Amino acid sequence: MTLTSSINNTTRLQLAPLEIPTRLLLGPGPSNAHPAVLQAMNTPPVGHLDPAFLALMDEIQMLLRYVWQTENPLTIAVSGTGTAAMEATIANVTEPGDVVLVGVSGYFGNRLVDMAGRYGADVRTITKPWGQVFPIDELRTALETHRPAILALVHAETSTGARQPLEGVGDLCREFDCLLLVDSVTSLGGVPLFLDEWKVDLAYSCSQKGLGCPPGASPFTMSPRAIEKLQQRGTKVANWYLDMTLLSKYWGKERTYHHTAPINLYYALREALRLIAEEGIENSWTRHQKNVEYLWESLENLGLAMHVKREFRLPTLTTVCIPEGVDGKAIARQLLNEHNIEIGGGLGELAGKVWRVGLMGFNSRPESVDRLVEALKQVLPH
Repeated sequence: MTLTSSINNTTRLQLAPLEIPTRLLLGPGPSNAHPAVLQAMNTPPVGHLDPAFLALMDEIQMLLRYVWQTENPLTIAVSGTGTAAMEATIANVTEPGDVVLVGVSGYFGNRLVDMAGRYGADVRTITKPWGQVFPIDELRTALETHRPAILALVHAETSTGARQPLEGVGDLCREFDCLLLVDSVTSLGGVPLFLDEWKVDLAYSCSQKGLGCPPGASPFTMSPRAIEKLQQRGTKVANWYLDMTLLSKYWGKERTYHHTAPINLYYALREALRLIAEEGIENSWTRHQKNVEYLWESLENLGLAMHVKREFRLPTLTTVCIPEGVDGKAIARQLLNEHNIEIGGGLGELAGKVWRVGLMGFNSRPESVDRLVEALKQVLPH
């Protein structure tokens, strides 16, 4: 081979083999994955249309229905992080001019507003201070006022640690003939969810939190009502990659090629879901609740307070009030650099006011709490 141009070597790095510190990930996500999940991820890949891989996709679909407690036929893992699954819900059922009502009580409600606007929706909002939730009577008033095609609520607001009650909301949406769209990114696997019983029409999540899997393969589901709206569209879904009319043919009986799936991430997701099924989803919910109560008690013994009222706190993520006069970022840096423990800072209205402590998936264990509390004793001012 004869080269006619000279090689530019300015970006040719000479690197040692990869070495990354081992951290205890107690932030808002990702969480640490179970060793069996990491082992599954290291399985040699096969083709994305290999019969063995297609069978694994079927297993993922069934297990996702189990952890979400739904029988929705269109229940898949989107090839992308939770934000891709979030956008998929908006992209598939939103047409220009549709009224989309979003409950905003944190950062991710605002993200839904932004996404829906980009797809041409007539976006309306109802708001609450960060850390509060919407009572059913306020949701009824909002539906009466705005008459939306879609009501979007964040079940587990990752920025605040608050859990939005969903009981009765689906019935309300049926009464007003609108779809109920739910963000379950920080709740799936760790917080009770009954999609069919609660009449949720669209939901999305991620792999790296309550499911205890690396990020990149994100749960997504549509009810028959949502599919009907998709099928009745007057325009094509504006996002080709996330178009469920195409993706459903890859995940369905046709097995039509759509894209090259992240094969090894699907291995990991399948194993993470298998572990939850082995434990029992109700036992996983109980474990998360028991361990977070131990966390709250331990933090309160250090003199720390929680931001969210106890009845609405998530068992997966806790917002801890930063004491007056304490540099929250400095404490988080110390935990990372001196103890290899990651916690998160506040976003938006809560920036500088709270730490976000995740206790999700494989990390939801008493040992995680003990290690964090011992480290906090060393880094917090006395």
